Formats: sequence, C-alpha cells, structure tokens
Amino acid sequence: MTESLLRHEGTADAILLPPFWMMLNTQHIVDAWTSRTDIHGPQRPDAETGDPGREHGPWWHRQWIPFAVDGAGDYPVIDQRPTRQRGRIGAADHENGCHFKTHPMWTSLPDLLDMTATAIETGSLLDCYERVVIDERELTWEF
Repeated sequence: MTESLLRHEGTADAILLPPFWMMLNTQHIVDAWTSRTDIHGPQRPDAETGDPGREHGPWWHRQWIPFAVDGAGDYPVIDQRPTRQRGRIGAADHENGCHFKTHPMWTSLPDLLDMTATAIETGSLLDCYERVVIDERELTWEF
C-alpha cells in the first residue's frame, strides 16, 4: 500500500479498481478508518468469537484498513487480523458487514493492483469485470 500511496496518493474521483472503487489518499484512509471505528465503538473482547476468517465479518473491525471507496459509503479493506488469510481484501458494506471474495484478485492489495493493471493494459477480463474506457480519459468497469 505504501508504494501505491507514494506513487499515486489516491485517484480522487476517478474509478480505478473494479467494479467501481476509487483509491483513497492517505488523509482519506485515516478519516475513513477513524469514522468507521468511531461509529462502531470500542472493540468488544468477544468480537472474534467463532472463526475470525469466516466469509462474513462484523460491520467493522479496527484491524481493517480501508484503501478505496465506492462513493456510497462502502470500502474495500485490507484485513490485518492475525489469521492465516492476513492481507486479503474484503468489501466492507455500510449495511451488510464485510464480505471476503475468493477470486485470486482479492488475495492481497499487490495481487489486486497487478491484476487490475494487466486487465487495463490488455483488455482482458478481471474476474467477471471488463474495462471500459470513455472518451480515452475515463475508466470504468462493466460486468
């Protein structure tokens, strides 16, 4: 994540990651994490009851780091919990909690960025997403 932030520092309102994620800059990452953490309140000691690697997580966890946003209050997050799947990408929905997908692109941020760059360069499908370039300046993704 550090390398991406040093190089790009977010994408402002431009969609980069499929299907509609805009990369956050450093300040927005801090703001998003702080806002979600404040709303969620103190982490309960029993928050990890059961399998912490389960497919659906709680609504928010302090060890999730948001790095992009969809404009509707949802964030993809890097799961930093100490599990065997540490570093995986989840989609933290503001209503339904967090979902962790199984496609290899969601294994880690470097994998997601690498596969996205390849799909942008080659026009190949990324999971079920196809890149669409509008007026040679704007990128979006379609299912």
